Amino acid sequence: MKKPFKWDEYSDQPAQLKDRSFKNKMRKTEFFSFLKTALISLLVFPISIIAMPYIRRKHVASKSFFSMGVDYQRESEESLKLLDEIEVERVLVRLKLWELDTLPQLKEFLEKNKKRKVILKILQDREHVEDLDLLEKDLRAIFTSLDGFVDIYEIGSTINRAKWGFFSVDEYNRFYKVAYDLKQKEFKDIVLIGSGVIDFEFHFTAHTLFNFFNYKYDGVASLLYVDRRGAPENTQLGFALSDKIAWLSTMVWLSPKSKHALHITETNWPISNTAPYAPTSEFECVSEELYADYMLRYHLLAFASQQVNSLSWHQLIAAGYGLVDNREGLRKREAFEVYKFMFKNLKNAQFLRLDIKRGYYIFQCLVDNKLLQIHWSLKDMTLKNEDYFKVYSMSGKNIKDKTLSIGSSPLYIYINDSV
Repeated sequence: MKKPFKWDEYSDQPAQLKDRSFKNKMRKTEFFSFLKTALISLLVFPISIIAMPYIRRKHVASKSFFSMGVDYQRESEESLKLLDEIEVERVLVRLKLWELDTLPQLKEFLEKNKKRKVILKILQDREHVEDLDLLEKDLRAIFTSLDGFVDIYEIGSTINRAKWGFFSVDEYNRFYKVAYDLKQKEFKDIVLIGSGVIDFEFHFTAHTLFNFFNYKYDGVASLLYVDRRGAPENTQLGFALSDKIAWLSTMVWLSPKSKHALHITETNWPISNTAPYAPTSEFECVSEELYADYMLRYHLLAFASQQVNSLSWHQLIAAGYGLVDNREGLRKREAFEVYKFMFKNLKNAQFLRLDIKRGYYIFQCLVDNKLLQIHWSLKDMTLKNEDYFKVYSMSGKNIKDKTLSIGSSPLYIYINDSV
């Protein structure tokens, strides 16, 4: 990656920028973009918050909602076997613009994934942000080479972190417009999503959705992490995960620049005692048990919103945050079985409702005309195991105890029938 940017192979992200004088210099050159971000937010935020109760729900296809992030350069053959075991039908793959020599390797991997839908996240470097002619040339090569293998292209990622190469939203807007113009001129059938803001920093999102650049999105991508708040139900400035999704979806709905499609293309929790592979400090890390709990609850809350078209878990194999630990061979974490059982039960689910009362959650859906309830609670509770219940742990173990313990780990309860 062009200096002063370096890639951290342990956590699969750019290393922190150490040169403060460089960062300050670049931010000063983008002052007017920061000003626009602030002014647009002041206008968009009140309108979108007021409009939140009026957003239209849409039908979310459960099979394509679940998406797994996978690295085509990391144990690719093993990854294919694990994906087959989970049976997930959508994957997200990341391609680095500074490693286009691996394009044949990526194409070979995608050829083996023909039965799955594919989101390709195109990661930027500073060279391609500065040289838009080079960006156009390399995007043309990607679109041409991967024609027929990719369903959705995500253009750029993590645009509100300087270490990823962008110093303002306007820099990203110019970057995305290159891809959009290419689509209009040469690749009319490709699907482009963008924005790519990480975390709950919706002022940057607002600027990507409300501006005077001549482009449009086929959907909006968000890296909606909530790991720094702990559980997905925890609030930040009064907004829990469900509220953040509703607000983000409202902005997408109001924007003249995007179709009403929202894709969460990255989220996870870092796992304790995995440094230097964890992408954050140990303070934000959680145990493998909580990682599995939070992962399942995040998916249930996002699916219950009926506003998220797809949710890509980051990712299948990664020592610091994946379903499979690859430090000493390949070790499936509990979360692997949890994800596998979640997809098995919900891939054909018809969502009905989400009931919340005093921190007790009941997710309800129909699966093959059977009622499935998934229970969890923020405080430990008990529930009688009725004769007409068929109860499973989140990893698929049949539970026959007379009294059910309802807590952090969700329980699957089928009513009046078996799985």
